[in-house]
This record gives sequence, C-alpha cells and structure tokens, in this order.
Amino acid sequence: MTDPKADLVRYLQAGREALLWKLDGLSEYDVRRPLVPTGTNLLGLVKHVAGVEAGYLGETFGRPFPEPLPWLDDGAESNADLWATAEESREQVVCLYRRVWSHSDATIGSLDLDASGRVPWWPSGRDGVTLHRVLVHLIAETHRHAGHADLVRELVDGTVGMREGNENLPDADPAWWAGYRNRLERVAREAGRHGGDGRASGSGERSP
Repeated sequence: MTDPKADLVRYLQAGREALLWKLDGLSEYDVRRPLVPTGTNLLGLVKHVAGVEAGYLGETFGRPFPEPLPWLDDGAESNADLWATAEESREQVVCLYRRVWSHSDATIGSLDLDASGRVPWWPSGRDGVTLHRVLVHLIAETHRHAGHADLVRELVDGTVGMREGNENLPDADPAWWAGYRNRLERVAREAGRHGGDGRASGSGERSP
C-alpha cells in the first residue's frame, strides 16, 4: 500500500519537472516566443504556474508565500502572469518556481489531507476546500500547462517528450514521423470531403 499524500506529491512533482524541462537548451528568446495567437510561451507558463501554486498552497491554508508577486495584484496588467518581461531572466523565474515548491511542500508536510482551507478567489459558498482537493486541482493545472509547454517546445525546435529520460513516443526517425504526419493529413482531408459522417469510401477499405 502507498501513502495517498505521497502519491499526490509524486504526481505534482512530475508535472513541475516536466514543465521546467521544456526550457532546457533554449535561448532567452526562444523561451519567450509566442507561437500561437493567444501568446502562449514557455517561460510565461512557468511564471503562471508558480503564481498559481503559490496561492493554492499558500494563502489558501493561511501560509502566504512570503515574496511579492506583483503580476497577480489587483490592477495588474491583464495576462501579466503569462509572460516574463525582458528584465525577468529565465533563471529568476525558474528559481522563483523552485522557491514556491519549497514553500508548498512545507504546507503539504504540515497538514493532513482533510485539513480545511479557503480559496479567496473562488466564489463565496464554494471556496471551502481540503488539502486533498487542492492537490488534485494543482496536479491537473500543472500537467495541463506541461502539455501546453510540450506543444510549444515542439513548435520552437521540434523537441518532444513526456519527461527527461522518457519520451513516451515511438522510437522512429524523422522520415517515419514525416510519413505519419502526411498520412494523418490525408485522412483528415478525406474525412473533410465526406462531411465528417464517418464514411471513408464506398469500398469499405481503410485509407492508406
């Protein structure tokens, strides 16, 4: 039998590390590049998740994170937590995130899973939580953004993978991947021609 709290912490830590891994080997420019219309970028994702975790495992349980996070203040510029300024280096943002981890881990270690807290930014009447619920919420949030980072990193330089040492992808060369992508493009176009009704063709054969 495993300890439920230890299981939750392990999954949270896996998401944290996956998110930071996506920054490895990139320039200050590349970690900031907005590669989708909504501006999602790698360093901004780390900054955002650092602020999210600082709140959920800090103020929620009466242990506010001791450093100011001005991008989360009332009146801050919209989306200020989703990008780093030119003056905020990657090292500064990453070190902040790691300090948040330490503060969060101390909160987790000091409380039982059924310990009560209150999320100040949630609607009244729904703001009461337990440590268990907050950990589940943070795991979902962190891994969601790690997935965003995975796609953004692929757009930057083609690097992919679930986490360091475990890509969780078929062992294939670039030619195989190019053929695979082209096949999916053909299937998508064929489905589009048939109006998405699920019928590939009158022959009943699978598309190549």
